[in-house]
Amino acid sequence: MNFNEMPRVLSVANQKGGVGKTTTAVNLATAISTVGKKVLLLDLDPQGNATVSVNARRNLNVNSYQVLMGYESIDNAIKETAIPNLYIIGSGKELLGVDIELSQEEKPQYFLLEAIKNTKIKLDYIIIDCPPTLGLLTINALVASSAVLMPIQCEYLALEGVADLTKNIDLVKRNFNPSLEIQGIVLTMFDGRNKLSDMVANDVRNAFGNKVYNTVIPRNIRVSEAPSHGLPVILYDYKCAGSDAYLKLSKEVLKREKELLS
Repeated sequence: MNFNEMPRVLSVANQKGGVGKTTTAVNLATAISTVGKKVLLLDLDPQGNATVSVNARRNLNVNSYQVLMGYESIDNAIKETAIPNLYIIGSGKELLGVDIELSQEEKPQYFLLEAIKNTKIKLDYIIIDCPPTLGLLTINALVASSAVLMPIQCEYLALEGVADLTKNIDLVKRNFNPSLEIQGIVLTMFDGRNKLSDMVANDVRNAFGNKVYNTVIPRNIRVSEAPSHGLPVILYDYKCAGSDAYLKLSKEVLKREKELLS
């Protein structure tokens, strides 16, 4: 594949768990697919929550581990979902030990990029659900990515660890992927009844300025319920506040994509 023909690769990353990372990856991928873009959701998190959130089976014979290690191509691993234009490469338990395997390889940070370069399937976007760590899985995702989205929950200690992630992004940008950008920061789990949510949102906006998306993802029971039904929330309950927020977020993301490419 010619570099200019490669899909745009967006990693959703935060090494702190429980911030809405997987929910954001799944619903962003789904929302972008609904406007006619061909989107691959690549689950690099050993927990596999993105995989089950689109009703796909975990631990298939071919999953993201085999793709990452070069044992299988993306073309062979990619699976259709029940959602038009949305494809999945699921997670597998083998990812739990992959950092040790990769650390024994030469240039281990480039494995995922090579897999993406070698795909012949025409895709518009690859959305990567990164694990909640700063290990080689996440480094591979960042090296292969066009841009990063960082979910930050509107709760106590929200900014904890964000400095480490931004430092890693800067290191990857300087050493391996000069085109990598922070596309934006997503405020998640916002509760308008709670003064703390407002305080955290203001702190994040003061720290990161226009990198923070205008759209805020609210704390919403339908968002929490949707994965247990194997559905993104925008399909589980299209009219709920969480769905509305993720659809608005996808429009902001696509607008920023146009600006980055212009």
